[in-house]
Amino acid sequence: MMKIQFIMTREFNYILYTRIIATCLLLSGIIACNENQEKTPIKTQDAAKADTVKVFLLTADSAQKTISLPGELLPNENAQIRAKVQGYIRKLNVDIGTRVKKGQVLALIDAPEINTRVLELNEKVRAAKSRYASSKDYFERINEASKADGVVAPRELQQTKNQMLADSSEYNAAVFAASSYRQIGGYLAILAPYNGIVTKRTINVGSFVGNPNEQPLFEIQDNSLLRLQVPVPEVYTGAVLLNNSAEITTRSQPDKKYKASLVRASGNIDNQSRSELWEFAIPNASGELKAGGYSDVKLRFLRSKPSLIVPTSAVVTTLEKKFIIKVSNNTTQWIDVRTGFNMGDKQEIFGDLHPGDTLVLKGNEELKAGTTVIIKVDKK
Repeated sequence: MMKIQFIMTREFNYILYTRIIATCLLLSGIIACNENQEKTPIKTQDAAKADTVKVFLLTADSAQKTISLPGELLPNENAQIRAKVQGYIRKLNVDIGTRVKKGQVLALIDAPEINTRVLELNEKVRAAKSRYASSKDYFERINEASKADGVVAPRELQQTKNQMLADSSEYNAAVFAASSYRQIGGYLAILAPYNGIVTKRTINVGSFVGNPNEQPLFEIQDNSLLRLQVPVPEVYTGAVLLNNSAEITTRSQPDKKYKASLVRASGNIDNQSRSELWEFAIPNASGELKAGGYSDVKLRFLRSKPSLIVPTSAVVTTLEKKFIIKVSNNTTQWIDVRTGFNMGDKQEIFGDLHPGDTLVLKGNEELKAGTTVIIKVDKK
């Protein structure tokens, strides 16, 4: 029994010894591998290369822009004719479309009470004239007699003179009243204020006229010269209009082009439309153009001095601002700009820039300020 126990103890010790040696060898191998890894240099990637961007050199050039705007044609003159006296229309001489001359009778008003009043005042004038003539004659005789001492008292002479002056004033007042009513009687004939065409008629023979709130009896327009009103956007109001003229086309004459000359501007910017109202004059002796119509107005603007012009792709627009990317010493900068004329693939800009500056051809927000880049000049 003791022999068997001895044998088992020896086998156990042998197994334990073997495992200890294997464990030591494994640990030695791991340590050696770690030391070899620490001694082996770690390869790192080369530093990232700088991006290459296309750039161009900023130049100054003449900015020109042709735009088309809507315009409204207005008559040179437009009069609304109303009656100054009450009465009934006795006669109509014109209708819509009738061309009239200045002073031509358009209609006649029948107001018998005015004629009667004129006759009454004329009689009053004659009566006042007679009284004045009588008192004047009496004063002259008294005045002549007063030259002899003691014939006429001074007080009587003064009273006679005062009566003559009173009769003279009464006579003048009657003359003025009759003249005024005769002028009112002249209003019974409604006259054209200038040469033009009747564009509206609201009365017929027998219509009662002369009420303060009634519609105009006639409307007359002078269309020999038309006024063209165009709202010009604010961005163009500081530019020069080429030849101070515009070219227009109308819907009524789509195959014809007309020239219009700029004659005046409103001088203020409308708060709602952000535009200034410009007015052009168009000769229209033939009457081809109609007042009240709309037209397409072609305007050509140019700057009075050279401006900075860049490709449209160079301008970056965000919710906060507009900017371009400038490159100095291979480093980017964001420069705030204001835009002017948009000429399709070209854009006029204003900012802290100068001709000869190097700008990125296609700007974007991802190209941050302070980035190092390699430039490639675009030769187009």
